[in-house]
Amino acid sequence: MVLALLLPALPAKAQVEFKRGLEQVSFVPKGQWITGVSVSFSQSNQDNYQFFIVEDISGDTYTFKVSPMLMFCFKDNLAAGGKFAYSRTRTRLDQARFVIDSESDYSLENLYQISHNYSVMGCFRTYFSLGKSRRFGFFNEVQLQVGGGQSKIISGTGDDLTGTYETNWDVNVGLAPGLIMFLNNYSAIEVNVGVLGFNYSHSTAKTDQIYEAQHSNKGANFKINLFSITFGVAFYL
Repeated sequence: MVLALLLPALPAKAQVEFKRGLEQVSFVPKGQWITGVSVSFSQSNQDNYQFFIVEDISGDTYTFKVSPMLMFCFKDNLAAGGKFAYSRTRTRLDQARFVIDSESDYSLENLYQISHNYSVMGCFRTYFSLGKSRRFGFFNEVQLQVGGGQSKIISGTGDDLTGTYETNWDVNVGLAPGLIMFLNNYSAIEVNVGVLGFNYSHSTAKTDQIYEAQHSNKGANFKINLFSITFGVAFYL
């Protein structure tokens, strides 16, 4: 009863506002257009090459990929837009031998494979400066990708010739943080890597225009994917 009478008389404790002291620099100002393109090409030739249990590898392969980008910064350090990607891969294998032991030997000859893939991606980015620097910074990109493609595989010769035609489509949702370095006021080099993603893919294959098969796959990735590292050049206009 005494405490109830004394409580209203006690002075109220002042509320202290806590601030972390983090300063957000306008790294990419509102109104800027962001455009760029990443292009990659790789080619290899083998002549009697050996790799682990595969011997006498003879053939060649190449991969080409181009991906333009267009985004708009609708608010300081916030941008949205999209990307388009096209890739083409061709592999020609004249011969190869799989040797597991002295009694297990399997040969593969006259294999030809070509594939085309397309994808459209919606992107949302947030930028963070490295301290108060306006040259170095980080960005975090949320990606939604829808794509598809087709491929053709032919093996054998003459009466033993066989072929498979395959179509596929996929949906991916991912998170890709990256590092950006401005070379001047209008151009920058970007590097990003996928660390989180959900994907679903479906493919339909028909062999020799007779046998048909379907395959679906879904999965999630919660680790750094070193195979998804992307280097590119962007222009901030």
